[in-house]
Amino acid sequence: MIEHLVTSGTFSLDGGTWEVDNNVWLVGDEHEVLVIDAAHSADAIAGAIGDRRLVAVVCTHAHDDHVNQAPALADRYQAPILVNPAEAPLWEMTWPDRAPDAELTDGQVLKAGGVELRAITTPGHSPGSTCLYAPALNVLFSGDTLFNGGPGATGRSYSSFDTIVASIRDRLLTLPPETEVRTGHGDSTRIGAESPHLQEWLDRGH
Repeated sequence: MIEHLVTSGTFSLDGGTWEVDNNVWLVGDEHEVLVIDAAHSADAIAGAIGDRRLVAVVCTHAHDDHVNQAPALADRYQAPILVNPAEAPLWEMTWPDRAPDAELTDGQVLKAGGVELRAITTPGHSPGSTCLYAPALNVLFSGDTLFNGGPGATGRSYSSFDTIVASIRDRLLTLPPETEVRTGHGDSTRIGAESPHLQEWLDRGH
């Protein structure tokens, strides 16, 4: 079971602040659930969780718009926050006094409500950006690594266009073409809809 919330707030980095709408994803069943990217409104996310057990708050990366409600939600449900350790510089910008509870590492398998999610590390948008792949659901949660229309933004600190394109090429476009891509912002897409544009992205970097 996948549930989807859109929450609104701001994203700040490198001295700028922008209004953003974020996709928050809940994966599980009627008893337990994982939250992917606790953005902007802990109350709205808690409303979607209800009285289910929160297995973990999983952060695809640590830009403030993706983690600004992670501690509040984790504390409310006594659930761990999982973040790739390479995200530490970004995490600490938002939460200097609160470390994540556990590391999110490449190949790690998370389970909620009978659904298995495998972590796929895809650096580029940020150093430890991580996608979550649910083979049984034929779904990839891509955070800000891959969008409907191409790679995530790389024009800010701790990001690299060449790295994100390599991550998408080597780690995501190898998934089945019918895989649905549930993104961190905006509309979903499919691996097969994005893969024909790989050469354009490669050319853009040179």
